[in-house]
Amino acid sequence: MESPDARYASSTEAPPNQSSPLDSPTREGTEKNSHIRFLVSNAEAGSVIGKGGTTISEFQSQSGARIQLSRNHEFFPGTSDRIIMVSGTFDEILKAVDLILSKLLNEFYVEDGEDVDPKSKLRLIVPNSSCGGIIGKGGANIKSFIEDSRAGIKISPLDNNFIGLNDRLVTLTGTLDEQMRAVELIMLKLAEDPHYAQSFSAPFPYAGVSFAGFHGIPSTSVLPSVGTAAAYNANYGANGAGVKFQNNKEDRSTSVTIGVADEHIGVVVGRGGKNLMEISQVSGARIKISDRGDFMSGTSDRKVTITGSQRAIRVAEAMISQKVASASDR
Repeated sequence: MESPDARYASSTEAPPNQSSPLDSPTREGTEKNSHIRFLVSNAEAGSVIGKGGTTISEFQSQSGARIQLSRNHEFFPGTSDRIIMVSGTFDEILKAVDLILSKLLNEFYVEDGEDVDPKSKLRLIVPNSSCGGIIGKGGANIKSFIEDSRAGIKISPLDNNFIGLNDRLVTLTGTLDEQMRAVELIMLKLAEDPHYAQSFSAPFPYAGVSFAGFHGIPSTSVLPSVGTAAAYNANYGANGAGVKFQNNKEDRSTSVTIGVADEHIGVVVGRGGKNLMEISQVSGARIKISDRGDFMSGTSDRKVTITGSQRAIRVAEAMISQKVASASDR
């Protein structure tokens, strides 16, 4: 990857951690609680959590910050990566992020040589409305941050493939010290944005994000046959009218629990969770499967809870039905 020094030749002569006074954010108000979100792979998430949660507990104890992870198979749209949110005071957040990145760097990145610090990639999640402050007028702020931190900083365009996605990825590349300085500068800038704090209330809001290229599956064409329906065991209401939604508004979130035969759970989940991730991303619904042995009352069917808008739930149910039907046909 092209180094930040190569992209900004003028920055090679600048001493580290020195940015333009005009663009440099200040530490004013950093005692207030804030937060930062970034992406990790499933394997990296496991490393952060540690056996029995020991690592994440230790990091929280050492830093004073709170560390939260999205659930398994709850991914950022368009990726197979989970979300970490770190919250607390400014210094607590920086300490926790440093602990997390240090551990991941040691376990997942290989040094280029004995005298070269290993370089990695960190993808921050930033609301689209807050990205303008990071970029600055004519790109002045982001250029200043790159020169100060020596990290590579790139902001993704808003992904129009996902309806309802209002966040962008800010990718930082470089050594641990370079990334941590870039994180500090970006957090200081975000602290100046009065709207940034609003994203704290919904750290993992992507269940309602729908894929724009998907126009729905006609339910009549994918519902299982009568024989399969017994194994699928949709959770119908006592009046026989099917699942009753809580409201008639498409954008309101609700939950529906259906039953899927234990032997068909594997095809719903897929290898490494691939099918479940696809269903979640295409439908925009959040899907949770009960543990082994946790069955719907009076059956041997596992509980599959689908949460989201009515449309998202319908699409997810149809896709699950399709996978169950194809497994039954085989």
